[in-house]
Amino acid sequence: MTRTLILLRHGQTAWNAEGRAQGHTDVPLDDVGRAQAAATAPVVAALAPVFVRSSDLARAAETAELVAAACGLPVARDPRLREFDVGERSGLTIAEFAAVLPAEHARWAAAGGSFENADAVSGAESTSDVLARMLPALRSAFSDLAPGETGVVVGHGAALRVGVLALLGWEGSASSSLRALDNCGWATVEDSALGGGLRLAAYNRIATDFASAGSVG
Repeated sequence: MTRTLILLRHGQTAWNAEGRAQGHTDVPLDDVGRAQAAATAPVVAALAPVFVRSSDLARAAETAELVAAACGLPVARDPRLREFDVGERSGLTIAEFAAVLPAEHARWAAAGGSFENADAVSGAESTSDVLARMLPALRSAFSDLAPGETGVVVGHGAALRVGVLALLGWEGSASSSLRALDNCGWATVEDSALGGGLRLAAYNRIATDFASAGSVG
């Protein structure tokens, strides 16, 4: 029997809608984000998870609370599941970043222009910094599952993307072909039924994928 880990991104915030980098800034869900989480909750609950774990940042924790309530479970908050700390870029759109911190923006853009290149900005975390905390948290979640069980981890777009890649043992260069999850999108990682490690069973599923009666069950 397989063990299954659902890796769910939080719902939308006002800063998501405005294209602002959030990092460790504690931005709550907006009305759209709460609606996304409420729609996602019964779909995830139907998978009968045995635990719900979450980043301690409000946008993830609020999402997790709605999901956990539908599952009849508590939420365990874990700061290791936080998003990349984006340092001085926090709260800025890309255009504002270029205007306010032109030298750091130029370094960031030259390095690839993604959260994984955040350490081009003063005070920001590198991918290795994030994985040093994120990967042990994900491995611990998997190891706490018995065969046949499902667990849920609620986190953030960039941190979950690099976490999924590392959990699967994929090369870091693969991140360029894997987009961040949408708000309230989730990835499903499970034991391979044939053995030999883990597999990515689904990526960027959203509640509307299951909205019609014909697509459920």
